Amino acid sequence: MGLLITTLLILGFALLAVIDGFYLHIFKYQLFNYVESEFEHITHTIRSILFPLIVYLLFIKHADPICFYTGILIVFIDIIVLAIDAYSEKDSRSFMGGLPKWEYILHLFVNGFHFASIAVFLSLKFQFSENGIEMVEDLSGIAYFKLFRLTIINLIPGAILLALIHLLTSFKLTKQYWNTLRAKIMCC
Repeated sequence: MGLLITTLLILGFALLAVIDGFYLHIFKYQLFNYVESEFEHITHTIRSILFPLIVYLLFIKHADPICFYTGILIVFIDIIVLAIDAYSEKDSRSFMGGLPKWEYILHLFVNGFHFASIAVFLSLKFQFSENGIEMVEDLSGIAYFKLFRLTIINLIPGAILLALIHLLTSFKLTKQYWNTLRAKIMCC
């Protein structure tokens, strides 16, 4: 049941992250175009790069101890970047009168689902025994493993695409190209 919960949480995260990270930050508000929100865009770009690494190292390559512990390290880095982002967000949204409350609530859910999926997964990887805490190497025998694996493998391309879009909107030349493309879309 734990892998099903992890799968649902990470799917919830992915859906909300596309709404927040792509639609609101990149498409609608175009945070990368405002001097006030450049730093916020940098933190979002870093987190967008860290996410596929977390999925790959922590969830997909979890049986390899080096990859797994590297994935945990990246989760800690992600938490630090999140804290920096949250601290700076009020000032970075001054051009739009501050962060809307509903978007603040969206951020709580996005990050809640993200870190809850990791916490539930870690509760499956570490088991208590009479010898202390032991790491479970192989999770393939746990119920819903195939669904979990299929889900996370299919998240990787979208996560990489979102990271690339964040990167492309960080540089002057590619930002101009994005802005030209964005100007042609007359909705949303």
